[in-house]
Amino acid sequence: MHQASLPRKAIVRPSGTAIAFIALLAGNVALAFGPWFVRMTDVGPVAAGFWRISLAAPVLLLLARASGSRPFTEARGLWWILGASGVLFAGDLATWHIGIHHTKLANATLFGNCASLIYPIYGFFIARAWPSRTQGAALLIALVGAAVLMGRSAEVSPENLVGDLFCMTAGVLYAAYFIFMARARATMQPLPALALSSVAASLPLLVVALAMGERVMPASWSPLITLALVSQVFGQGLMIYALGALSPLVIGLALLTQPIVAAAIGWSVYGERLGLLDLVGAVMIAIALVLVRRASGGDKVAA
Repeated sequence: MHQASLPRKAIVRPSGTAIAFIALLAGNVALAFGPWFVRMTDVGPVAAGFWRISLAAPVLLLLARASGSRPFTEARGLWWILGASGVLFAGDLATWHIGIHHTKLANATLFGNCASLIYPIYGFFIARAWPSRTQGAALLIALVGAAVLMGRSAEVSPENLVGDLFCMTAGVLYAAYFIFMARARATMQPLPALALSSVAASLPLLVVALAMGERVMPASWSPLITLALVSQVFGQGLMIYALGALSPLVIGLALLTQPIVAAAIGWSVYGERLGLLDLVGAVMIAIALVLVRRASGGDKVAA
């Protein structure tokens, strides 16, 4: 006589895409602190980008090796992709860091993340990752929310124009960087891909900083070390991890969380006041993220 087996409780484990989505949000929150750290440094804006990369690259290489990866071996056949991504990321950091010093934190983060629109368009037309109705609605809601934030948190004025243009240029370069890194992530793990891309970005940033006559050697290392660890190792590391598991639409929409966090930092640290419409825009972006996550169960990025 067989004894009836006791019923077992189902153990619910987060799926790979759920973990990637959490990593994506956490990475965006970490990256949103970048403009604040850049303002705290005592070196030039491009030099700050150089130190962000140069201090982070050895840490990323060590972490990649500790995880069992062999970055230089795994990169065979991908050197031009990693090199191009590094140059694009160097251009993104250089233009964005210059823009940060000439506009508000919310402006810098919002315009610097115009990749939130460009990268999904790449997915739609080039990678043929067409959105469902729910995803399309989420994109529309997010864009309206971003427009509300732009109208309130971001102040479009002649005083901020130069900084805004630099930050928008950075956003275009950031989207191109994502496209190349998505190609690399198709065959490489996130840590070695980010480590080698970071190595490729270091020299261009140093050359530009020296050519612009910026101060390169800091008197205080704390803001630069914090920038490297929080923005590059943690924030960018989580972003590149998510890039290999989620679609361009999900990645793009999640970028819009950065202006929300940056606006909150600008409010608390620099007195850049938030209003009711700012909160409305933030809620709309949050709703869009919930919708796109529910509609993107097993999404994989198209490279």
